[in-house]
Amino acid sequence: MAESHPIKTTVEVRHCLSADLDGESVDQHLYRSMIGSLMYLTASRPDIMFAVLLCTRFQANPKLSHLSAVKRILRYLKYKPKLGLWFPKNDLFNLVAYSDSDYGGCNLDRKSTSGGCQFLSNCLVSWQCKKQSTSEAEYIVAALCCFQVRWIHQQMLDYGITLHEIPILCDNTTIPQHSKTKHIEIKHHFNRDCVLKKHIQIVEVKTDKQTADIFTKAFDSARFAQLMEMLGMINF
Repeated sequence: MAESHPIKTTVEVRHCLSADLDGESVDQHLYRSMIGSLMYLTASRPDIMFAVLLCTRFQANPKLSHLSAVKRILRYLKYKPKLGLWFPKNDLFNLVAYSDSDYGGCNLDRKSTSGGCQFLSNCLVSWQCKKQSTSEAEYIVAALCCFQVRWIHQQMLDYGITLHEIPILCDNTTIPQHSKTKHIEIKHHFNRDCVLKKHIQIVEVKTDKQTADIFTKAFDSARFAQLMEMLGMINF
């Protein structure tokens, strides 16, 4: 990969990664070691989070097409080797969260990919990306984001900082309320209780301002660069 050409994005916009059962198999141990290294890197590089999650789905039986997708991430890292998060000094302690989900984006089982991120003093301090199976994806990812926000708030209380009505920004604020939502686990209704107690508030945000989009789907180079800027990532 030392002589490979760098690339500006981690995933093709219209990627078609699938089980590829008829494809050429590759060394399973090599593939898993590459995935493990990239997962370690996601602790400081949220920009590769979605791409790495996408590639982890094929560790049981990796094919040549999956290895090519992993190598694309490495080519992107070669393009941006010194990209990192910037934490400027700030006396403000405002906590803001973003949550988002695609709908049935996984080619394997049509499950959804959810993502969320939390900012403290306009600095990214936490981010999540996972696959889930539900038709109410936006509602559940908001609840998962709420769990993280409440945990961060509890840590702030140890320093004597109290926050009220912490905003969680979603591009879909509709709360499902019909008989077919009985399958939703009780824990996912946690955000309703927090709204009633004024711990959080669900705020609608336009799609082009939804920072959590970077954790749920692939984008072209222009939009991808814009989202990285919104995360507060810069070249050092």
